[in-house]
Amino acid sequence: MEWTLDLVPDLLFWGAASLALAQVAQLVGLALWYLAFPALWLLTGGAWLLRASAKVSTKGKAVLVTGCDTGIGHALALSLHEKGFRVFAGCLQLASGGEGAEALRRRASGRLHVLQLDVTREKQVQEAVQKIIEILPQDEVLWGVVNNAGVSGCGQVEWVPLEKYREVAAVNLFGVLAVTKAALPLVRRAQGRVVNISSVTGCIGRSSMSPYTLTKYAVEGLSDCLREEMRAWGVGVSLVQPGNYSAGTEITTPGRVARQGARMWETMDEVVKADYGEDFFNLVIEFSKKASSSGSKDLTPILQAVTLALTQQFPRARYRAVDCYYLVKVLCSVHLPEWLFDLVYLARPPSLRCRGRLLQDKPE
Repeated sequence: MEWTLDLVPDLLFWGAASLALAQVAQLVGLALWYLAFPALWLLTGGAWLLRASAKVSTKGKAVLVTGCDTGIGHALALSLHEKGFRVFAGCLQLASGGEGAEALRRRASGRLHVLQLDVTREKQVQEAVQKIIEILPQDEVLWGVVNNAGVSGCGQVEWVPLEKYREVAAVNLFGVLAVTKAALPLVRRAQGRVVNISSVTGCIGRSSMSPYTLTKYAVEGLSDCLREEMRAWGVGVSLVQPGNYSAGTEITTPGRVARQGARMWETMDEVVKADYGEDFFNLVIEFSKKASSSGSKDLTPILQAVTLALTQQFPRARYRAVDCYYLVKVLCSVHLPEWLFDLVYLARPPSLRCRGRLLQDKPE
């Protein structure tokens, strides 16, 4: 069985439940709590671990992965292929000779197929699914869809043009929806899996990341709805929530952040420019540039989480590919009152004096 941080809160839950049952057992005179507690925890925790270890075979199963040009998608296509899946790797830049797509095409085999796939173009999505139908042998099924393709966006809400919000949503939300709807009949008949790559920002809002964050919140909601709808069909729908892997995925780079910043400043309302000030704007952009190259380069936890979502007999609704810091932060964001979470985790807002001026006058 593969050990993941997701199992820690599960085992703690069963420990708390076992303690409560042990206390009840002592109250009714069945057993002393300090004897009943470890026995119950061993029984319930062991049963849960046994359940988590049950797997399905990869034989005769194919998976469609989007966004395979770079980062998670590229590594995932190779990893799933090594584990015995037939992999259909959707690449944005296959037709234009992109480096990542070409690298996959050179590695292509009888079980690794590279497809041209821009998730924002419905025609390409439909053509990709049709190619999958044509390539799949009669004794194989499209077992899973991994919606990985994504783009990022930075900037405070008042700064970001609506055009940027639409651009990010076209890939991160409507692209997920288009691919899922196109492939779902095949996956549903196979009683397979839909795996959507979300983010910890899908449950924790972050300043200056609203274009990206709002799409991840939407993907979380979409997945919850689809999971309920697909239960009757025996289809598992899971979310994978990575922590900070910016350095490993290169979903954004300092150069991209700089270009987005220049575009934002050019299109920003003059009143907003005057109120925030260029010094504060540049400070936020510099922070975003540093953040874009931070985090872990090791994508192994994400690959492991996606593989578990595809192969566990009883898949989880959410897999958190995070370190201990983000695991605790996510659990606090879900379970603590908002005022307490804000008090613990949110940075103190910068003084208006630090922004270069005091907002003494209302905007005209």
